[in-house]
Amino acid sequence: MKKTQEGTSLRAKWEACAEPFFKAIMMLLLLIFASLVGATAQQTVTVSGGNGSGNGGSVSYSVGQLFFMVHEGSSGTLSEGVQQPYEISVVTGIDKAERVDLRASAYPNPVSDYLVLSIENDDFENLEFRLFDVNGKLLSHGKITGREITIPMTGLTSGNYFLKVVQTIPVPLDVKTFKIIKK
Repeated sequence: MKKTQEGTSLRAKWEACAEPFFKAIMMLLLLIFASLVGATAQQTVTVSGGNGSGNGGSVSYSVGQLFFMVHEGSSGTLSEGVQQPYEISVVTGIDKAERVDLRASAYPNPVSDYLVLSIENDDFENLEFRLFDVNGKLLSHGKITGREITIPMTGLTSGNYFLKVVQTIPVPLDVKTFKIIKK
């Protein structure tokens, strides 16, 4: 009988010690697995890169990503990479510009060959578009004559551009400005 009590006592002691030990081992294995998976989430091979900062803010950059893939489909293009800016923005918009209630959109953005400016309003008689580069140089302009106009971008280099919609009468007034990215 003494042997049975000793065996039960030892077993209870072993179970009491083993449970925290197994929990600690499982937690350690989980942490090791998580660190291995998360360590390669944003890894790439680049030629150069760095960080810069000044009074106006900071920037990080990478140059010459060696390995990447581009996936194209009917609804758009996806470029894999480390640092890819993608911005669609209306830079300025005047909501109450002298009887102008403009609802406009510019697409696709980023653009390759042709940009479409779509005006939802019926009143576009006194409107025109102006396309500028980042230095403020006027590259293209024209009168808006319908709900949709196509603006050719084929001769332009890759970069950022500004498309302004301007009310021409009674005085020239910038109604809306779009930031356009040319691929």
